[in-house]
Amino acid sequence: MSRGKKMVEKVSELMDKPEFIRNIGIVAHIDHGKTTFSDNLLSGAGMISEELSGKQLFMDSDAEEQARGITIDASNVSMVHEYNGTEYLINMIDTPGHVDFGGDVTRAMRAVDGAIVLVDAVEGPMPQTETVLRQALKEGVRPILFINKVDRLINELKVDPQQMMIRLGKVIDKVNKLIKGMNETMYNEGGWKLDAANGTVAFGSALYNWAVSIPYMQKSGISFKEVIDKCNAGDMKGLAKSSPLHEVVLDIVVKHLPNPVDAQKRRIPIIWHGDKESPEGKAMLSCDHKGAVTMMVTDISFDPHAGEVATGRLFSGKISRGMELYVVGTAGKPNRLQQVGIFMGPTRVEVEQIVGGNIAAVTGLKDAFVGSTVTSNQDIVPFESLKHYSEPVMTVAVEAKNMKDLPKLVEVLRQVAKEDPTIRVNINEETGEHLIAGMGELHLEVSTGRIRRDKNVDIVTSEPIVVYRETVTKKAGPVEGKSPNRHNRFYIELEPLEDTIVDAIKTGTVSMTMNAIERRDALVALGMEKDEAKNVKDMYNSNMFIDMTKGIQYLNETMELILDGLHEALDGGPLADEQVQNVKIRLMDVKLHEDAIHRGPAQVIPAVRAAVKAGILMANDQLLEPAQKIQITVPQDQMGAAISQIQGRRGQLTTTESEGDQIVVNGVAPVAELFGFAGDLRSATEGRAMWSTEFAGFQLVPASLVNDVVIGIRKRKGLKEQIPTPNDYLA
Repeated sequence: MSRGKKMVEKVSELMDKPEFIRNIGIVAHIDHGKTTFSDNLLSGAGMISEELSGKQLFMDSDAEEQARGITIDASNVSMVHEYNGTEYLINMIDTPGHVDFGGDVTRAMRAVDGAIVLVDAVEGPMPQTETVLRQALKEGVRPILFINKVDRLINELKVDPQQMMIRLGKVIDKVNKLIKGMNETMYNEGGWKLDAANGTVAFGSALYNWAVSIPYMQKSGISFKEVIDKCNAGDMKGLAKSSPLHEVVLDIVVKHLPNPVDAQKRRIPIIWHGDKESPEGKAMLSCDHKGAVTMMVTDISFDPHAGEVATGRLFSGKISRGMELYVVGTAGKPNRLQQVGIFMGPTRVEVEQIVGGNIAAVTGLKDAFVGSTVTSNQDIVPFESLKHYSEPVMTVAVEAKNMKDLPKLVEVLRQVAKEDPTIRVNINEETGEHLIAGMGELHLEVSTGRIRRDKNVDIVTSEPIVVYRETVTKKAGPVEGKSPNRHNRFYIELEPLEDTIVDAIKTGTVSMTMNAIERRDALVALGMEKDEAKNVKDMYNSNMFIDMTKGIQYLNETMELILDGLHEALDGGPLADEQVQNVKIRLMDVKLHEDAIHRGPAQVIPAVRAAVKAGILMANDQLLEPAQKIQITVPQDQMGAAISQIQGRRGQLTTTESEGDQIVVNGVAPVAELFGFAGDLRSATEGRAMWSTEFAGFQLVPASLVNDVVIGIRKRKGLKEQIPTPNDYLA
């Protein structure tokens, strides 16, 4: 019987026992060793051979990933680990570390209950370490720490045991400081503080398959001194035999990370805002497989033979082939499951049934999209939607090389948008232009490369261009919007939305899926007036629409159309037809024709759209550009070169700090100036700089540049070069 088959049988036996399951994710900054680490855990569980572990990169099954040597897609695997004579099922997700693929981390964190945070012993916690930790803690996922590449401390930096303890202690303190800052309650009361003494921290080398933790050292009698001696002697194999990485780490996972039953009691209130006393609420809180099916889809991939595969976390109930389930939010008929299975890295294995507490991969959910709630009870409140930390900052235009491929290209672009929700696809039927917006140059390169390679559509892409946004900087209104037949009038006011509320919308602290009273109280706590907070009718991107009217007849039946007009105006602002953000819009008064035929879509939508666009111009419409935080680590003699690279790109220096003989330079620069940054930095610092970037939000384009940028965008989009005035909309 093959190893894989044996493993599947073991996994199937343990799936029905939630207390023996651990769902974990592996998160870290890029190149800190996640995939090599995953390989080791798999070889220890007998899924791949020991000789190949660390080199095979089993979880990077995509050709693109292997060619570039980085993880692009989060991938799942299930394995079995024995601890104190009992077998445990471990469902693991290896996530990408590159900032462009951060969306995969957010989605993976919804599916797991615990995370192993990897940190490079030499580099220490980096910007992306902080981002992935924040993503984990926001989802209520408990972290443990693995300090990787300890062999480099010993062999390259020649530290003695005393210095090694100090350096490792510093890494633990830094990560603890991050956890405390992000979730003080769990840090102080929930026992989430990382502590080497109680075994929530392990040290080791993923490349050489060894690890140690203080409890394991006490059990096996190995000391730090022995670790240093064996590293110095180059006896990595001996170390891997006496203290194997998979055993040390998976022991910690079983002992310190929660099983689905315990985790869901804490996590469900964070990610689901329905009634906890309802039958569905109780079933999810207790991970009951006799309850209604509730599953959150966290990933969609395409199988050339089986079609769309939806992977997600099953919180309650049990699923099997042939079952009919609903996708909440799509007014469709139920979808019938065709196959039910689990992922073993790149291969999907069919099983009879899967119960709550597991990560399942199913086919047949044709209406599902990433973030959707799948259930057997159509009326259930959906899960909190997934909030991604960064937004698309670059766009490329895509064309089919051969005209005959055009229909196929449109279909493929829709698939791409479904597979990766951090990509925005804009298919303009009128101009025939197809745009793909992504997180960065690499993200777009990989996505367009896959269209050519996996979907077999030959495409031509433009140079990447930066995505801009529009916003208002002062108050305007009331602005009157008249319908084309002059029978309906809408009066609206606009002003900038407070930063605290924008942040709350972006992080999902307030949303339209919340109970109205909960939402009102949350907004009042953020400083909004009660009268406004209770009348919020819509949140779109990071804009808010409030209905301040009183007792207007027919308004309820017209509200849907008013929102349509509003969304159209916010999708493309008057300045450069870019998305509008951070605006508070109040509807102050409405005059409606009493005959329904005179207040249909053709009258209401244009009236609202015109009023909003004119109002945005009156409220001093401004252009925003995306910026990125940059962290560069260089030797002291190269510090000037690194600083001039940031300042020469309209960047601002925030801090510089020294770490040993290295200087860490932090700054913020606009994305528009960062094309070709990698090559320039390498040549300026003789290739001695290490650097990383992270999304830093949108900032105002300097006044001196606005005009040129706006005219450039309008030309590119085929709009009149003349910037419109409010009268153009209100005439």
